[in-house]
Amino acid sequence: MPCRPALSALLCLCAGAALANPTPSEIVATEVIPGFERLAEKADALETVAQTDCTPDSAALRSAWSEAFDAWVRVSHLRLGPTETGDRAFALAFWPDTRGFTPKTLATLIADEDAAVETADAFTHVSIAARGFYAMEFLLFDPQFTDAGDYGCALVQAVTRDISDISDAILDDWRTDFSDAFTEAEIGPDGRYRTEEEALQALYTTLTSGLQFTSDTRLGRPLGTFERPRPKRAEAYRSERSLRHVRLSLEATEELALALAQDAPEKVRTEISDAYDAAFAEVEAQDSPVFAGVDTPMGRFRVEILQQKIDTIRNVIASELGPELGLSAGFNSQDGD
Repeated sequence: MPCRPALSALLCLCAGAALANPTPSEIVATEVIPGFERLAEKADALETVAQTDCTPDSAALRSAWSEAFDAWVRVSHLRLGPTETGDRAFALAFWPDTRGFTPKTLATLIADEDAAVETADAFTHVSIAARGFYAMEFLLFDPQFTDAGDYGCALVQAVTRDISDISDAILDDWRTDFSDAFTEAEIGPDGRYRTEEEALQALYTTLTSGLQFTSDTRLGRPLGTFERPRPKRAEAYRSERSLRHVRLSLEATEELALALAQDAPEKVRTEISDAYDAAFAEVEAQDSPVFAGVDTPMGRFRVEILQQKIDTIRNVIASELGPELGLSAGFNSQDGD
């Protein structure tokens, strides 16, 4: 299995007894802000490509969208502060769409040739179902929308501009305001977080909620029930990204888990790493990028084993890391999605 950045980080942690204990501000600086910097960079690149090449089958456009989508998935568990302002996270990623609002809303925009695509401000008032990465997937990969002519091009450009603007706004808020909430100077009775433990709790909760979302939703939705599997409910199945999102999310949460575990005993760090290794091995064992085999006994078994390995990570985090930090899982805005 290919080497992952988090493994290198773990080796450094194990070898570096002289490393300073992680503080909330250090984790934000090393794990959070770089992720949103990459998202903003890739989203801006996507907008640039779409302005000159908006045809759905364009290799350049699809590649730029895929890279930006990758960057989003790697920070999508960090649902606090700037991502929650103005429902930005939902505007970037309206999924699961349990009632099919995205194709309905896109179809209405196209049928009406809605003028909202003409300005960035007007497009912010469009339903979040027609914004963000999942709306773009329909526009790039669903035959219902890939032949929408000039208006389809304008819609692609509007969606990518909106993705870029939201990503830039999230990063700007992290850099100029929200990151300060995690600093020693701001933590206190009048701050967003009263204690360093509260600030760590916020980060820890994004970790546990991200793992839960991958297990319960990214895998749980296509699994459905044994009598009624639902492979077409897999995330981003039109672009065959479902399994990719599981891998990306695991990579990102592992990096955060190891950062939070920097001052924990080596046994705890090793258990976290081993649990992730087992999950990645099951990712590699999958036979479909979209979990298409869930309607067969063997295919379903493979996805269930992957789900179990992710749940094992959750258990290790809760039983080993949480107590070391004096923390427990808390409410996250993704709860109940």
